Amino acid sequence: MDDHDVDAYAKLLRRVNSPRVVVDNDACEHATVIQVKHPGTFMLRQGALLEVVQVLTDLNLAITKAYMSSDGVWFMNVFYVTDDHGNKIRDEGIFNCIEKALESDACMVNSTGKILLSKDHNLIELTGTDRPGLLSEVCAVLTDLRCNVVNAEIWAHNARAAAVIHITDQSTGTAIEDPRKLSLIKKLLYNVLKDHGDFRTPIVSISAPGEIHTGRRLHQMMFAARDFERPDSEIDGSVRPDVTVLDCPGRDYTVVTATSIDRPKLLFDTVCTLTDMQYLVFHGAVVTDSKKAYQEYYIRHVDGFPTSSEAERQRVIECIQAAIERRASEGLQLELFTDDHFGLLSYITRILRENGLWAKSAEISTRNGKAKHNYIVTDVSGNPVDPKTIFLIHQQMGQTVLQTTEQTVRFQFSGTISDLKRMNTAKCT
Repeated sequence: MDDHDVDAYAKLLRRVNSPRVVVDNDACEHATVIQVKHPGTFMLRQGALLEVVQVLTDLNLAITKAYMSSDGVWFMNVFYVTDDHGNKIRDEGIFNCIEKALESDACMVNSTGKILLSKDHNLIELTGTDRPGLLSEVCAVLTDLRCNVVNAEIWAHNARAAAVIHITDQSTGTAIEDPRKLSLIKKLLYNVLKDHGDFRTPIVSISAPGEIHTGRRLHQMMFAARDFERPDSEIDGSVRPDVTVLDCPGRDYTVVTATSIDRPKLLFDTVCTLTDMQYLVFHGAVVTDSKKAYQEYYIRHVDGFPTSSEAERQRVIECIQAAIERRASEGLQLELFTDDHFGLLSYITRILRENGLWAKSAEISTRNGKAKHNYIVTDVSGNPVDPKTIFLIHQQMGQTVLQTTEQTVRFQFSGTISDLKRMNTAKCT
């Protein structure tokens, strides 16, 4: 067989084994139904289900119901999806994107969930003990070293914090190549993260450009940091997701069920954690209403066996609870939109810290000279924020309140960093 025949045979195998996607807008009154049918060999590959869910999640589709089932030959996934406003999907471009992503060799979606790094960025990953003011100190170090934050996402859960940060050199707008400067950045960030009262060592890495799915990577980092182990200081009377793990007699499955508050990306977060724990999903169902979500999965370990001990089942419970909670930080949501300037992130996070606010999560993005910041904040004790504090921050930043709800406060500012500082100084004198 010559090289041409080998290539033709490889293409035939890919076409036969690739998923088949059917989009139906008539089967359900309130949602678009997306059926994804795969050969069983595809879905039994580790991470295959996650790839499918990731594509839908990265397109900002809300999954209201889902069914997964395998007969050993074919694996059928059925997803009921809507847009952010609860409407059916009418955009043909989204359908084409789903089909191309799922029917290609690898699921590649360039969206808010997956960031394709260019050679002009450095990637920083941080893991350490969470505490008030940590984000402000990290941003201050980067600003002092003339690093511009292009995008960043920070999670905190069970006293652990993880961050994925994309930076450039402020003077050149490109990736930092000087090994001495990279070493200094790593050293100073390590010193910020180091907690002398914690036996766990912080982790700081700076890597070359590459491809990363931020949400997936943050789950992996938090899992590696063992945030599913709840410290005594975090144990309170709050309601946690109800997760059960039971044996399925006669079928050699372990049945995992989870009941929690519904929210965006919930299915992705759960499947991501099952994948990272080396489990395969053979059957499953997800049903949501306006407030609650019920998930059920029939799983086996990648070695083909169900869970084998009570300790393993308890760990699955803890890890699924952590997966559901990581992205659902409790607190007041602050959204800020403004012109992007060097030092903006450091200045904003310092204002939050000086006003006694603790950023429990943050998502920073910049594009075309504009910056968008999203924070979930509490006071330094983890309690709800005093409305007077928000009023003071509003005054200091000199911003206009666009909208205020019970959960969200949105700000907009159109000046420069110098304008912000002048306003802050004037109001303090």
